[in-house]
Amino acid sequence: MFTNAQRSTAVPTGPPTEPRTVFADVRASKAVLDGGWWPRSWNPIEELPGLILLLDERFGQVRRLMVSSAVWDGRFRGIAVGNHVVRIGWFTSVDTGLLVASTDGGDQIDLLVVPPETAAADAATAMATAADPANELRPAAILAASRPIGVA
Repeated sequence: MFTNAQRSTAVPTGPPTEPRTVFADVRASKAVLDGGWWPRSWNPIEELPGLILLLDERFGQVRRLMVSSAVWDGRFRGIAVGNHVVRIGWFTSVDTGLLVASTDGGDQIDLLVVPPETAAADAATAMATAADPANELRPAAILAASRPIGVA
């Protein structure tokens, strides 16, 4: 059962953060991912608006996001961004390292989500791998490969 807060639309009060992203130059049909995103925190009200605005500009208006419910701090059904509301689906079955965006035009954008606590060099490596049109690795494998040996 959803609480009233979980049924609500979140309305961010501050300006959106500048998203740290890397996108593939071209969308390759065999690529698993379209790029990578490195949020600064697991707070969706702070992190998602900037990403959504960037995705709107690059791919067309985002209408829905699917994210893992295991890592984000907070749940709500939608978030007001610009002049529209983006529906948010929180799923236990979605990989914690994946965000899926759907646009009004029917495009699906799959992004690697690099954990906020990741070191800058490791995050850059992971995002570059995710944005490589020849990449066929899934998010968990990319994140595992980008960590220094001995770090869990």
